[in-house]
Amino acid sequence: MAEISGMTNPQVNSIWLSDIHLGYKGCRAEFLLDFLERARTDVIYLVGDVVDFWAMKRHFLWPESHQAVLRKLLALAAGGTRVVYIPGNHDEYSRELCGNTLLNIEILAEAIHTTASGKRLLLVHGDQFDHAVRCGLMHRLVGDIGYDLLLFLNRWGNRLRGWLGLPYWSLAYYIKNRVGNARAAIDAFENAAAHEARRRGLDGIICGHIHQPEIRTIDGVLYCNDGDWIESCTALVEHRDGRLELQGLIPGAALRRPVYAPQRPHPPSAGQPDRHPHNRALRPPRCPDRTGCGRRRSRGCQDWRGSGRSPVPRRISTRCR
Repeated sequence: MAEISGMTNPQVNSIWLSDIHLGYKGCRAEFLLDFLERARTDVIYLVGDVVDFWAMKRHFLWPESHQAVLRKLLALAAGGTRVVYIPGNHDEYSRELCGNTLLNIEILAEAIHTTASGKRLLLVHGDQFDHAVRCGLMHRLVGDIGYDLLLFLNRWGNRLRGWLGLPYWSLAYYIKNRVGNARAAIDAFENAAAHEARRRGLDGIICGHIHQPEIRTIDGVLYCNDGDWIESCTALVEHRDGRLELQGLIPGAALRRPVYAPQRPHPPSAGQPDRHPHNRALRPPRCPDRTGCGRRRSRGCQDWRGSGRSPVPRRISTRCR
């Protein structure tokens, strides 16, 4: 299992991020934005699955935190940080743009990075190695259902941990490394990736795709996986001396809560109801009106006067809205 350090903010040569899955409900955009706010780097490599078009085709979702991550990446590119985007399978539509530069972001099918220590590393998303993980249709269906359930438990388990004041902990990462079939599939993928780097005469490979952060040597070839921002919340960084390190939120790291919170986009005019959903989220939990109802804010508090059981809507103070 990979050794993962706590997220720090020294100046580094390069940062690799992949499998962010913006547009998917499981994306930990708040953690990533916190990381990007503190990042000091010359180059950011986005190694695929930045936007999850598959998930958005099933159910469109684009909250403010996902938009904030996109804005931050564009701001870094505009501010002089080199940003290289290598599309993956969940954002495969972007592969038609490979070879172009869009909004100061280079879009490439693959790349070769040379570290400060002279190692030449192949950069790909990793879906081209799926052939190494062979399984039948039934196994894939069962695996997909089981993985969705695992992510569901991971989300709600960490909500409970948040209510208890505990740091983020990846249940999915913990279980995948203790199930024999899952571990065997991960090993097969890693071996296929290392073989491709060796075939090309390179020193190693950096990829994503399988949501399994790792740095290890396979038959003399350096294999690195920068993880994801659904389960492990990790990034791969290259320090000034060429040393590669995984940084993330896995237990054992120096965890800290994300600093992101939606900003009030515009204050309401005097005497006008404040209907913006992000502004509602920042209000106190109880109704501020001095009518004595004292109830927690709910649909009844917003739409009805008194007990909330009356079938007749009545006018209420704008302070309750």
